[in-house]
Amino acid sequence: MDVILIEDLEGLGAKGAMVHVKPGYARNYLLPRRLAIPAGAKAANLYKELQRQGELRDQKRLIEARAEAARVDGAEINITAQANEEDTLFGSITSSDIAAALEQAGHKVDKRRIELEDHIKQLGKYDVPVRFHAGVTATVRVWVVRA
Repeated sequence: MDVILIEDLEGLGAKGAMVHVKPGYARNYLLPRRLAIPAGAKAANLYKELQRQGELRDQKRLIEARAEAARVDGAEINITAQANEEDTLFGSITSSDIAAALEQAGHKVDKRRIELEDHIKQLGKYDVPVRFHAGVTATVRVWVVRA
């Protein structure tokens, strides 16, 4: 059975490729999971339409991500934490703490989008990147001060 792949599948082919697979594999795995569509006269047009809709959706997400990044970029937040005399924190500041501080400042950001290399364990100023979309990042300045 010939199918047109909607997603890249390792060992089978790239997105948009027409491949020949066993009918049971297509019927029981590829088609129900919407990984492929049956090849035929209308399938090429259907694939092009699905691809066009996906590109429009991606463009919309990119525009939204750029707008959100522009709002968050350059924001400064203060996080208070207890520290000893050498400015070492008792505990650490994580992406969850930064997300909560950003939310208090009026910027709702998912903690998984905050890209900390490692937890913050010292008092000071840190520039933390926030990834909104592939290629769209904003930088937030985090001040960790003594409580």
